[in-house]
Amino acid sequence: MGINQIHYLIVPGWHGSEEEHWQSHWERSLPNAQRVQQKDWVNPDLTDWVDALDQLIRHTPGQVILVGHSLGCVTIAHWAQRSRTAQTGKVAGALLVAPADVERANCPDALTGFAPIPMQSLPFPSVLVGSSNDSAATAERAHALGRAWGSKVTILANAGHINVKSGHGAWQSGYRYLYQLQTLIERQNRAFQNLKESWSFQGLPRSSYGYAVSY
Repeated sequence: MGINQIHYLIVPGWHGSEEEHWQSHWERSLPNAQRVQQKDWVNPDLTDWVDALDQLIRHTPGQVILVGHSLGCVTIAHWAQRSRTAQTGKVAGALLVAPADVERANCPDALTGFAPIPMQSLPFPSVLVGSSNDSAATAERAHALGRAWGSKVTILANAGHINVKSGHGAWQSGYRYLYQLQTLIERQNRAFQNLKESWSFQGLPRSSYGYAVSY
């Protein structure tokens, strides 16, 4: 997967991501990067947020990698559950950082409309990065979300909500998890290519989607 063939879509959480947030730094640093623009960052509406993400994905050429933080991670999960686009292979993978548990007891009222959180496996590779002391989701809850979504999970020690307040400005060390995701994507692509080659050896005709068909 050539890095220049991929577009990176930044999916911020509640209140967006300020100038010094690592998502803003990454948007400026990664090639072909842009962020989802929501109508209302303060009073988020689930349908509006999912629709905005869907529109950006649809209108971005080629494949995309989603880079979500906090409520943005939950938005991605809802989008994957609701959208037909999720099944087209348009999304190569997703990096999910500090997902917000909108079902927790102390969740702000503004976010409760995003509950319940979808617990179906995501139809693309994903890496989830949580924190041992994140006020928005316990480490146990982050693990549970990762298992449900089929993500590779890492829990950082005492990293807070992995934002500016917790000392994660540019978050240069976070790129390692993006590289992990790219490795997972490449591994999946190789496995699919090997499967297609095995079909060709069998001499079976294939559909326009690459699937072997027998009669």
